[in-house]
Amino acid sequence: MSVDDHRRDERHRGREAALQLLYQWEIGQFKETGFDEAIDLFWKIHPAPESRQVFATRLACGTTRQLGTIDPLIETHAENWRLSRMAVIDRLIMRMAIYEFEYQDTPAPVVIDEALELAKTFSGDQAVAFINGVLDSVRRALLEHEVVAKEPRTTNSGLGNGNRD
Repeated sequence: MSVDDHRRDERHRGREAALQLLYQWEIGQFKETGFDEAIDLFWKIHPAPESRQVFATRLACGTTRQLGTIDPLIETHAENWRLSRMAVIDRLIMRMAIYEFEYQDTPAPVVIDEALELAKTFSGDQAVAFINGVLDSVRRALLEHEVVAKEPRTTNSGLGNGNRD
């Protein structure tokens, strides 16, 4: 196995662990006691190399911190679906993927492919298509927003700057 293959495999395993951490937090009784307790318990039960623990913990914690931004994106792009009606694992996969391509340096196509692999492993065939559609729609909307934000602004000030509105 090459170094790149090992790194990809380790990151995939880290994403699996992050998903399991999020699931434990979501389903378990840890929302009240705190995510730190869930993380400690998880790594005691599922020991892993430190690099995987760091990656998975960062991904899971970052996802939970950004739910206020991520959840409205999912609801907007999952037409006719409320978060509460989605399968827990599907919702968590989408949350984690959106966090990763919005707040980390991983390219969106890689994140979406990884999310689909997680869905194949932990959910069902219908979930794969649903998750793919929602994530692709969110990705396109975020790209459009980025392009609009980067466009130069013109003014109507009439100060002779050469811009005509």
